[in-house]
This record gives sequence, C-alpha cells and structure tokens, in this order.
Amino acid sequence: MYQRKPRKLANNNKLYFSIGEVSKIVDLSQKTIRDYERMGLIRPRRAPKTNNRIYSMFDIGQIQHITRLIHEEGFTLQCLRYIFHLAPCWNVFGCEVKEQCSAFRNPNMPCYEIRNSQDTLCSGSCEFCAIYINRDLKRKKILDRPTQVGNPK
Repeated sequence: MYQRKPRKLANNNKLYFSIGEVSKIVDLSQKTIRDYERMGLIRPRRAPKTNNRIYSMFDIGQIQHITRLIHEEGFTLQCLRYIFHLAPCWNVFGCEVKEQCSAFRNPNMPCYEIRNSQDTLCSGSCEFCAIYINRDLKRKKILDRPTQVGNPK
C-alpha cells in the first residue's frame, strides 16, 4: 500500500512557508499542491508584496489530510469537494477531541456558521478551510436515482 512519510519541519516557530517548502514537507509536487488549490480544496494566503502563495501550519495539515484521503481512502478530487460540502469538519479531518467541540454538538449546522456565535476547537481561519471554501457548491440530490437512458416504455 502507498505510504508517505511526512518530513519534519526544520523550524517549528515559522508562521508561513513557501510552496517549495510545503512541497518538501508534505512530499508532494508543487503542481499537485496547485491542483488542490485549483480544485477548491485549499486556499493559500498571498504575500502582500510578491503575491506568492504562502502556507500556514493549518494549510499544511489540510494538505496532509487531503493527501491521506486520496491515497489511503481512495477518494478522487471531485469526490472530496462533495465530502467537504456535505460532511462535518470533525468527521472529514478526523478530530481527536471532537466531543469537546461545539461543531460536534451541533451536527446540523456547518462549523463556519457555529463559529459566528460559539467557539470551536479548530485553530485555523474559516476562510482558508476546505469545508468553508466548498460551502457554495450547488446542492444536488447526490443519492437520487439515475435518469433513464433511451425510450422508457
């Protein structure tokens, strides 16, 4: 089975990382990281002067979760977009202390809406979270019966 070993961070006190540094940390190509961004799975910040992508530890954690979901669980990128839209954050990202989080106690509301009135245990900013990024995905009846092809008689 496919196994990636994430590399250790040389400087744990650093706030932001370049795409080259992130590529080495998560053992993915820069193109793959950009593909995740293009698909709406991540949203890195931009450096004010250079407009280069910069990534926080929260972003790196999300990239690692996405990679695990693809390589260990077998999800496609498009499937992940639906999962991020439909499933609660604590379930998608495998939160270990979910029982203590207000997002877990309110499963019928998205975590980013709960944060408007209550604290959650998530350390990241909603606007950079995959769940929040995919909030506007058109809701469809995903489990609807398929339409018939041809002339039904």
